[in-house]
Amino acid sequence: MKFGGTSMAGTERIRRVANIVRKQAAGGNEVAVVVSAMAGETDRLVNFCREANALYDPAEYDVVVASGEQVTSGLLALTLQSLGAKARSWLGWQLPVRTIEAHAKARIADIDGDELTASMEAGEIAVIPGFQGLSDDGRITTLGRGGSDTSAVAVAAAVGADRCDIYTDVDGVYTTDPRIVAKARKLKAVTYEEMLELASVGAKVLQTRSVGLAMKEGVRVQVLSSFVGDDAVPADELPGTMIVSEEEMNELVEKGLVERQHVTGIAHDKNEAKVILTRVPDKPGAVAHIFEPLAKASINVDMIIQNVGRDKGETDVTFTVPQADLARAQALLEDKRDDIGYNRLITDSKIAKISVVGVGMKSHAGVAATMFQALADRGINIQAITTSEIKVSVMIDEDETELAVRVLHTAYGLDAADEAA
Repeated sequence: MKFGGTSMAGTERIRRVANIVRKQAAGGNEVAVVVSAMAGETDRLVNFCREANALYDPAEYDVVVASGEQVTSGLLALTLQSLGAKARSWLGWQLPVRTIEAHAKARIADIDGDELTASMEAGEIAVIPGFQGLSDDGRITTLGRGGSDTSAVAVAAAVGADRCDIYTDVDGVYTTDPRIVAKARKLKAVTYEEMLELASVGAKVLQTRSVGLAMKEGVRVQVLSSFVGDDAVPADELPGTMIVSEEEMNELVEKGLVERQHVTGIAHDKNEAKVILTRVPDKPGAVAHIFEPLAKASINVDMIIQNVGRDKGETDVTFTVPQADLARAQALLEDKRDDIGYNRLITDSKIAKISVVGVGMKSHAGVAATMFQALADRGINIQAITTSEIKVSVMIDEDETELAVRVLHTAYGLDAADEAA
């Protein structure tokens, strides 16, 4: 079971979480719980680091920001004990959660689950801080924002859990953001592939890396809410959304438990920025000169378009980067101007990426055509397109994001039927 920052914000909410956990343990389950820092706490700690030293050492940054989860894991263990449950906290270095790669964005390499499993078999509820681990040289590391989801899936894999329940401030995965489309529907099940695409293109429900790990390790993940009114059914009795393999999804469809749609969901992401390099030499190696320095700086490039050169031997190259990395990307490209040989560098951060995702696209033609036609009918201009086997993404003007999401949600028949109908 994993609880996010909003679920852990203060002793009252921690008590509510403790009751949900205790209920699962009372039902005869062996339970491990992964917790995030209290809502807003990580931001507060990050600001302290910046005030102390603007050019902070990532290894010391990890020492500071990992403390948020240490506090909530101890508090949840104490609260569970006050309710009569056996509980103990395990910090990242005590398990240990072994990590590789850089500080502040480490990746989990391995978790030794033996001691943890023995403790759970003895009836103890294990409370584990998410987001943190241990490097090869014995230093504490953190996994990057949203890393507690990854911690939870990794722990579930290490102990061979039947399921990994991720409690969050939404009660499942919806066909799109319910704040934009009131008729968005909660999905009973989504495949790993679909969730990976949805997470990578802006659906904020789960961190991308956690879904990739669940897929690799075959961990069944359920997304559900820890926020329900006092008079409502307890959250753990309300089914959330199961994230499962394609084989399990096909079984659910055959049993009539899940309806198969060509399109599962529509995601949007306003955190993208567009970069255009004009009059790049149209010759082998020119594009490599653009993207190599960005790759070395760990800047993710998403959509890439190379226009056919207007003049012989020259071309325009357009691509997108995360908005937070735009300034660094711009500085790197200006630094490499002579190597690349472009004429002008133009940037635009007022763009959005809209994506249509669904495993059904593999076997059904016309999904992209429906998207283009629906947007054209509303006069929404498409600036760039990328596709994968189960996704079509377009870049549009940021101001048209909500309209585009609503139009596409209706175009693919995803709107929930009116209650009166």
